[in-house]
Amino acid sequence: MDEQKAPSNLGDVCRNDETAAVHVRDILDRVGDKWSMFVVSMLEDGPQRYGHLARDIPGISQRMLTVTLQRLERDGLVERTSYPEIPPRVEYALSPLGESLRGPIDALAQWAYSHQEEFTSSRNRYDAKR
Repeated sequence: MDEQKAPSNLGDVCRNDETAAVHVRDILDRVGDKWSMFVVSMLEDGPQRYGHLARDIPGISQRMLTVTLQRLERDGLVERTSYPEIPPRVEYALSPLGESLRGPIDALAQWAYSHQEEFTSSRNRYDAKR
């Protein structure tokens, strides 16, 4: 099988391969939503129980956490382990694929953190014009 060189940026994907663009958009929708990013970040330190995640992710509802964990598990980013104990115990951990996402999420979070004042100023200027 011929290996194709990966495109160097998202624009190249969109311009050159419509099928790949659809798949990339789907993946970016999943990993780019705010709850997925928070869950992946919270799992960086190792397996966590549901209750711990619910306490440590500000603003997430129980339903949204459940849906997010299920989607991340379906996509292969999170692994769910059930322990046959009484009461039952379930832990969530990053899969190897999820671990590979840590760097990009951390870089994006650092970028967002260091540019938050610029965003606020820009939004205020824009809103003042309206």
